[in-house]
Amino acid sequence: MTGPGDTGIRIGLDVGGTKIAGIALADDGTVLGRVRRPSGWGDAAVLDGAVASVIELIDELDVSRERIRSIGIGIPGLVDAASGVVLHAVNLGVASLDLAAHVREALGVACVVENDVKAAALGAAALRRDTAPIAYLNLGTGVAAGVIIDGRIWRGARGTAGEVGHLVVDPQGRVCGCGQRGCIETLCGGGALARAWGRGGELPVRDILDAADAADETAVALRDDLFRGAAAAVRALVLAADVETVVIGGGLTALAPRIEPGIRARLRRDAVPSPFMQSLHLDERIELLPADSAVAAIGAALLSAANAPTHPLEKEIPVHG
Repeated sequence: MTGPGDTGIRIGLDVGGTKIAGIALADDGTVLGRVRRPSGWGDAAVLDGAVASVIELIDELDVSRERIRSIGIGIPGLVDAASGVVLHAVNLGVASLDLAAHVREALGVACVVENDVKAAALGAAALRRDTAPIAYLNLGTGVAAGVIIDGRIWRGARGTAGEVGHLVVDPQGRVCGCGQRGCIETLCGGGALARAWGRGGELPVRDILDAADAADETAVALRDDLFRGAAAAVRALVLAADVETVVIGGGLTALAPRIEPGIRARLRRDAVPSPFMQSLHLDERIELLPADSAVAAIGAALLSAANAPTHPLEKEIPVHG
């Protein structure tokens, strides 16, 4: 394996509500090191956690900071990718934080910050080892997506490209946190399903699937909503961006063996009345990631390269190790 002394190193951090997952990549995509630590609450804790994660990786690799080519950070919330300012990361207690500038100042290394789902989309594209357009659909507490075209994040005119969670598919449906009724997120978001279930539990979606298997009518209806919503998101992403593949990740993929067949079946069922939709073979164009996939950290590590005129994804550099 390529050693850390033989190459430049890119560090990527996936900052979540409960943990920070970090990864160090060589220029050829080899994974050189990993770190995982709890995340904190508020500006200072988020910044301190990010800096400490980088330092831990540097110490693990036993290299100087001069070997670090860049640091990339994927974080939930609104992110001004050009400036590296994080806005409204409510699960982290952050209202406005100039994260990129603070990390650069603390470590003396270039830093790029991006929304975590968009970073994960970049990581998912890198793992596929080809340049075909893809979408990454995150099924977690909420529902969001990122789109990668020609190896780059497609943001759209105002940065909302991929926000399929707030497409309305049932105007008479449940009220969404965004204020609309019947958004895709109200059907297949883990938070919305838990609220509709209303019976508590540590893993409400798993409980819904268990109860549906036992023929509980409420659970069967919610399971159908999950499949319907996920299928609608896949359909929207393919029709809007003509991506070759929709890679599905997020917390709900821990239940992949129990949800993947249902999503595929719903895609086939919805296509029956339309020869056009049948021709798209949507059920064959989805992939579910393993629950412990590091796509967000990998994508974060590639952020600075993806913003350059020529970057690893254009060269089809694989991520491995």
